[in-house]
Amino acid sequence: MSRASKKHPGRILFVGSGPGDPALLTTRSREVLCRATLAFTDPDVDAGVLALIGTEVEADPDGERPVDVRPALGDPAEVAKTLIAEAKAGHDVVRVVSGDPLTTDAVIAEVTTVTRSHIVFEVLPGLPSGSAVPSYAGIALGSGHTEADVRGEVDWPALAAAPGPLVLHATSGHLAETASALVEHGMAPQTPVAVTVRGTTRQQRTIEATLATLNSTASELVGPLVVTIGKAVAQRSKMSWWESRALYGWTVLVPRTKDQAGEMSERLVTHGAIPKEVPTIAVEPPRSPAQMERAVKGLVDGRYQWVVFTSTNAVRAVWEKFAEFGLDARAFSGVKIACVGEATAEKVRSFGINPELLPSGEQSSLGLLADFPPYDDVFDPVNRVLLPRADIATETLAEGLRERGWEIDDVTAYRTVRASPPPAETREMIKTGGFDAVLFTSSSTVRNLVGIAGKPHARTIVACIGPKTAETAVEFGLRVDVQPEVAQVGPLVEALAEHAARLRAEGLLPPPRKKSRRSR
Repeated sequence: MSRASKKHPGRILFVGSGPGDPALLTTRSREVLCRATLAFTDPDVDAGVLALIGTEVEADPDGERPVDVRPALGDPAEVAKTLIAEAKAGHDVVRVVSGDPLTTDAVIAEVTTVTRSHIVFEVLPGLPSGSAVPSYAGIALGSGHTEADVRGEVDWPALAAAPGPLVLHATSGHLAETASALVEHGMAPQTPVAVTVRGTTRQQRTIEATLATLNSTASELVGPLVVTIGKAVAQRSKMSWWESRALYGWTVLVPRTKDQAGEMSERLVTHGAIPKEVPTIAVEPPRSPAQMERAVKGLVDGRYQWVVFTSTNAVRAVWEKFAEFGLDARAFSGVKIACVGEATAEKVRSFGINPELLPSGEQSSLGLLADFPPYDDVFDPVNRVLLPRADIATETLAEGLRERGWEIDDVTAYRTVRASPPPAETREMIKTGGFDAVLFTSSSTVRNLVGIAGKPHARTIVACIGPKTAETAVEFGLRVDVQPEVAQVGPLVEALAEHAARLRAEGLLPPPRKKSRRSR
């Protein structure tokens, strides 16, 4: 082992994680984090960045990823010795720091020690918080500003005399000394100040003050702070783009499985929300595989003119059955495909097939029926439609197709069962109003959420994707606040954002940045 490690030592990669928001990572840094098997991290690295470590590492036979994430403990010399020892043992070591590695004295000391060891190392820059956080707070620093860390030794006279805005790194314990020292050395007590905590994340909070009021206004903030001082702060109200978004800081309950919640969660994030995905149903195979096996054989034998997909789960179930029989998309040769909505169509396209029919209006069973052609015994060589769907699906679509002259093979492709209850903390948030809003996309999500976790608190804003879902919500005693004109995920999220903006404009909600305090 010792001989092998001398021949093949590993590398040390110093990764700058930036100011907090994982979206601000460089492409190279993200790749390194996702492939890391051994990482040493600082306590102020954002949890969203840490969650990326090892996500692309291949799992072992037991389904576990062999990923080792440790805190970087000790002074810089001790940390560097640990990194060097692991690298000499043949491991690639990832050292994750907040901000930009070579702008922090402690990390520079680690890198300096590593340079003496002849171990190959890399430094992957990250966005420095001194410029990124003021930008997220809506403060235009301009081409010249002065940055300093007041948690150590400070040349206060030079700092007070510096031209342009000041950007200081501090904690709440340094605010009183900072304000008094700067005023003592010539800065006006009424100089505008902005203090930002958790910068660039969706928990970011910025408090405005002056040097005279700084300590009394911002002393409650916990954690590393970025303090911006100068005239540029006075223009913040015009440029505050991050904290002024409609759903900023809201915790929104998304009662869907993770693979189904992707689009909804992404759209919520763009409006500043913090989505919390809580599965309300679990998808299981049908109790007997015979129906699906006959349906697949019928596809291969040319039994069907159409296949109608009403959900992404139905698409997945058919393709899994194809895989069992060694089939691929060619099994759909000569068969037309209809999808109830765009999300389902996208799932079909992911397998290399373009559906022939989607609803031109409402994306629902009724919308699809409005556009579905009647059976024509002259032009349609086969009069049968395959309808693979859930065991609890309604009869609306099947009955409508029969009225149009089609024979229907209504096949149970999968079963939906109620998911296990979420953790106690989540249940408590649901019942006590810890969620600012909840988005329901079907009647079953309403029934199942109430069944496994209880009814959302009256202060929680309820948004329903369509009339049927809203009707079920009302039946369960919920007040429906939002319903989009089009029954789709995108319009549902946009309608919620518009509702929140309207309430805030009417003075019925506090500003977003104050709202975020409750959801931290």
